[in-house]
Amino acid sequence: MAPACKRRVSGKALANGSVGVSEPEPSLSTARGRSAVYQVFENVAEKYDVMNDSMSLGIHRVWKDILVHKMNPSPGTLLVDVAGGTGDIAFRFLNYVRSVRERQLQQKLRHHQNLSWQEISKSYQEEKSNPLGDSQVVVCDINKEMLKAGKQRAQHLGYSEGLSWVLGNAEELPFDDDKFDVYTIAFGIRNVTRIDLALQEAYRVLKPGGRFLCLEFSHVSNPLLSRLYDLYSFQVIPVLGEVIAGDWKSYQYLVESIRRFPPQEELKAMIEDAGFLKVDYQNLNSGIVAIHSGFKL
Repeated sequence: MAPACKRRVSGKALANGSVGVSEPEPSLSTARGRSAVYQVFENVAEKYDVMNDSMSLGIHRVWKDILVHKMNPSPGTLLVDVAGGTGDIAFRFLNYVRSVRERQLQQKLRHHQNLSWQEISKSYQEEKSNPLGDSQVVVCDINKEMLKAGKQRAQHLGYSEGLSWVLGNAEELPFDDDKFDVYTIAFGIRNVTRIDLALQEAYRVLKPGGRFLCLEFSHVSNPLLSRLYDLYSFQVIPVLGEVIAGDWKSYQYLVESIRRFPPQEELKAMIEDAGFLKVDYQNLNSGIVAIHSGFKL
């Protein structure tokens, strides 16, 4: 479980000379805490992509590309992307599978030089009618506003085939056992109430042999970079939130949630406790983010 927020000292001296201490922020484990988190993402939904670009200087796009390349899905893969309301991982998945499918067709044609033009035409027609090779991605998110933003992006970018949207809680997924080939969660697991329950649900809905992939902000290994990163996170990101989205508090929460999140080795142990095997992780940008991977074997 993610630990509760630390009590904040207001720094304002009282009449008796003592320092006033504000009330502790709601823990994720309380109903008030869960409601607060929901409200954060409802507030940031419309500006979420713009803020991601501003907060990470656009690097979040590279991190998500690396996640999908690490997944290396093939045509026919069934993916569930949890807490993926804006569709970033889903769209990358669809693009990747479509590209693999096209390469497979080209290789097939090169290896069958003696095909007639009718057979070549038939192959292209089959490819055109099924460009994803029966691959599908289900985007599951607990927040209606995030899903709404994702659907609008999908419509604007022309994504429809092989894509569906489901309102659901990561701790109690509305899916059958042994359903998906791959489970991804990008920048979402630190916001769930019970990380252990979310991991157990990930294990449950994956098929035997299925893969779990988590992309999340983590703990920076370089001391100097860590200090600079903290300075940027606490002094710059909330200001950007206020300027771009008109919402200081939500982005202050996002920064604090990163600092409360378990470090790489601790999360690795939690994933193993959920039943996954061959668990490892890859640090990106000195541990600013990490990709954890595990298999249901």
